[in-house]
Amino acid sequence: MSLEHLAVLLLAGLFILGPEKLPEAAAWAGRTMRQVRGFAADAQQQLRSELGDEYRDLREPLRQLNELRGLDPRRAVANYLLDDARPTTTLAGQPTNPAANSVERPDFLRPGERPPFDVEAT
Repeated sequence: MSLEHLAVLLLAGLFILGPEKLPEAAAWAGRTMRQVRGFAADAQQQLRSELGDEYRDLREPLRQLNELRGLDPRRAVANYLLDDARPTTTLAGQPTNPAANSVERPDFLRPGERPPFDVEAT
């Protein structure tokens, strides 16, 4: 949170709760947040101790999900249309062969060369 957000919350709390109850409410919120953090840390520690090495395997699907969230349709279309020469990887991090995944495209025209003309298409 930014300083402005905290100032707005403090001011709203001052008007809603009043100057007498605001310190009590802030203390209660602090205690509650510490308890929630403690519960989360205990649950994470318990998962680590019970699952052992499998706990590390749980993080891989989360990493893959975060990779998918980072996909941008505009970037995917631009890469497809411009036939980006950068190597691509699968979700498992293995390099793929972009030539095998792409549709065969005709070569570009040389300077002065006329494009093909299809009489039946016009």
